[in-house]
Amino acid sequence: MNVNLQSSRISEGGRGKFGFPASRLRPIHDIPRPAERVLTLAWLSDKVPDRFISETLAQRVHAETGQKVVLVALEDQEHPVNGFNDGQHYTKLNVDTTGVMVLPVCGGPVAHIRVQVPVEGLSEGMLDSMLAQLKEQYHYVLLHLAPEVPVALLIESFTQSDKSFLFLQATSVNLYHRELLMRVLRGQTRTEAMNLRTIICREQGEEHTNELLKEMGDSIHGFVHGCPPPALAHGIRHWGEKVFHAGIRRLAREIGHCRVGLALSSGGARGLSHIGIIQVFEENGIEIDVIAGCSMGAYVGAVWAYGYDGIFMERLAREVEKRWGLFELIDPFILPRQGFFRGEKVKRRLQRSIGDAHFSELARPLRVVATNMATLERVVFSSGEVAAAVHASSAIPGACVPVELGGEQYLDGGIADPLPVDVLEEMGIERIIAVNTIPTAAYLRIRHEMEREHAALRRKRRNKVKALFNKYLNYFAPGNILDIILRSFHGAQMHVAEMSCLRADVVLRPLSFDGRWHDFRRPGKYIALGRREAEEHLDEIKALVAQKETAHESEPAQDPVAPLA
Repeated sequence: MNVNLQSSRISEGGRGKFGFPASRLRPIHDIPRPAERVLTLAWLSDKVPDRFISETLAQRVHAETGQKVVLVALEDQEHPVNGFNDGQHYTKLNVDTTGVMVLPVCGGPVAHIRVQVPVEGLSEGMLDSMLAQLKEQYHYVLLHLAPEVPVALLIESFTQSDKSFLFLQATSVNLYHRELLMRVLRGQTRTEAMNLRTIICREQGEEHTNELLKEMGDSIHGFVHGCPPPALAHGIRHWGEKVFHAGIRRLAREIGHCRVGLALSSGGARGLSHIGIIQVFEENGIEIDVIAGCSMGAYVGAVWAYGYDGIFMERLAREVEKRWGLFELIDPFILPRQGFFRGEKVKRRLQRSIGDAHFSELARPLRVVATNMATLERVVFSSGEVAAAVHASSAIPGACVPVELGGEQYLDGGIADPLPVDVLEEMGIERIIAVNTIPTAAYLRIRHEMEREHAALRRKRRNKVKALFNKYLNYFAPGNILDIILRSFHGAQMHVAEMSCLRADVVLRPLSFDGRWHDFRRPGKYIALGRREAEEHLDEIKALVAQKETAHESEPAQDPVAPLA
């Protein structure tokens, strides 16, 4: 199990209303990005329309980046690929092992070239020469290698590319072929230079649960859901499945270094505002590529990453919209020793929505933050069962019993990292939106003054029975043990969350002066707060998402993410 220590890099920023840092949009072009210009798209499955998906991806890379793209189909002369549109817009080249390869100048922002490689393979330096010529004309070079190409050509393309994607289906045959390929790659001297990532292609209607995917764990990098079925693998020209195009756009933004990440903070019931923000994103076509969540942010992020929409999540939240709704979420101990609540009810409630889904089965990439009880270090979960990770991330210290996973005990992720912006940074996410439901001390000071004024007005009609109940029996009442523990916990979170806000591009703060962490009986209030906050910053968010990346010529960097099991 790997542990990523929290980043200490912060930025300077002014202070705004209620002590919040002044809002600013970090200019993307000021941040150096790796120049990953040559990418291999390798296919292990002949049951998916590889040519169609590669062409769709090439078009999407151009749309997302505004840069010129060329798609090069490397083919074995003995096994030419008969795609649906061969001869229509591909420039075909036959290559011998002795001649000098001279590439044609292709017009348009997205060009297509078919290169038939001799049986003997490319001569030494030929692929280098071809790529050098292509990079003079195009910013992105996508090498398409169909399932029929020889392994030697596949390996040569991997070694010459800045990043490679291996597309396959979640079948035993495909996974076996992948394992054989990985064994060959591990025997190569330049294997460490191969930036190879596995993409699972899934047909429309396939269930999330797949035991083979669970076994693969964090070796899966991403998905393309809703792919055309095998019967349409040859002859397809257009595919209208929305989830398919969403997966293609996510992959294109990764290639173009313009991914958008969403960091969702802890905050108990206040975190229900995350749902309202997600609803506004969906209504305005704002797509999120990666989610990082802590505590309540992890819970909401998990349901969204599984594939449910904001309307469904609001319906789930409103199931406890009643006076005693909180008791459907808590399972108290009669004689508490490590905590007042087990937290199992929250886990089971999440499992009602997503079952025992693993991270490798989610529609969107998700990272869940928890705190190791022994070392108090931040731990980032990216593999294993999602509900178990969220359970660990939500174990509020003092209130909930620590959660044991893999022989280690975990507490609420808010102790170490209540707003996981740095998790997205470490993944290389270029554009970060942070949702912080944790108020500052200045905000709490104003709320405290308001509460004192209201208490003075209510003093004459004070309910003595209720006052006695709060004083001796209600652990949540102000001044009692749980309130003291949680206030102390909150105090530690505030400063860390504010430092995280300084590293985000856009910060959303859906707060109310009467918001309480345990106020789950009023979900509509917090969802409305989230909607209002997102709508007020909608122009800023749209500008961030639409901003094009400026090309850089820096060296490729290794992905710093260290997934956890």
